[in-house]
Amino acid sequence: MSISYFWSREFLSKRSILWLLLICNILGTIYGYIWYGGQMVDTVDHGLLWQVIFVPDSPTASLFFSLALLLLLYPPRGLGGSLFQQFIEALAVVTSVKYGIWAVAIIFAGQAQGDVLGWQDWMLVASHTAMAVEALLFVRLFHYRWTALTGAIAWTLVNDTVDYTYGVFPWLPGQLYDDLSAVELFTYLLTLFSGFAGWIFMKYGNSKQR
Repeated sequence: MSISYFWSREFLSKRSILWLLLICNILGTIYGYIWYGGQMVDTVDHGLLWQVIFVPDSPTASLFFSLALLLLLYPPRGLGGSLFQQFIEALAVVTSVKYGIWAVAIIFAGQAQGDVLGWQDWMLVASHTAMAVEALLFVRLFHYRWTALTGAIAWTLVNDTVDYTYGVFPWLPGQLYDDLSAVELFTYLLTLFSGFAGWIFMKYGNSKQR
C-alpha cells in the first residue's frame, strides 16, 4: 500500500476516518471555546451580546468543519438540505484555511518581535496547521459551488469587519498591538486568499473526479 493511498479520496471517504476526524474536531472545538472563554465573558461585560458569536474564530471554524464531516456521514435530503450542506462545507474550507494560517502567522510574528513561545504555542501551531491542511484535503469530498463559496467569503469578511470595528479580534501577543493596522490588513487579505484557495482546490478536485 503506497503512501499516496492515505491522501486519496478512497481513504479519506472511509466512514471510520470520517468518524475519527469528527471526534478529534469536536474535542478541538470544545477546547477552543474554553480557550476563548475569558474573551467571550469580557465581550459580554463590555460590549453587546451579539458580538460574542464573532469572538471565537478558530473554534467556530472547527465547528463548521465538524458539521461538514457530519453531513458527509449523514447527507441531507432535498434542495434545502443540499444548499445548507454546500454552505457549511464552504464555510468549513474558508474559515479553517484562514484561521489555521492566521494563528500560525500571528504566533511567529509575535516571536519575531520578542515573544517567548511556550508549549501551548507549539500545540496551537500544530493544531492550526492541521486545520488548514485537512480542510484542503477534504475539498475533494465536498459538494459546494461558487455561490456557496461566495457566501462563505462574505460571512468571513463580515466577521473580520466586526472583529476590527468593535475590537473583538482574537487577543494578540503583546508585541503586535503596535502593528494592529498591519494585522487587520493581513486578516482581510487572508480571507480573500482562503476563498481563492477553496475555489482552486474545488476546481482541481472536481477535475480529478472526471
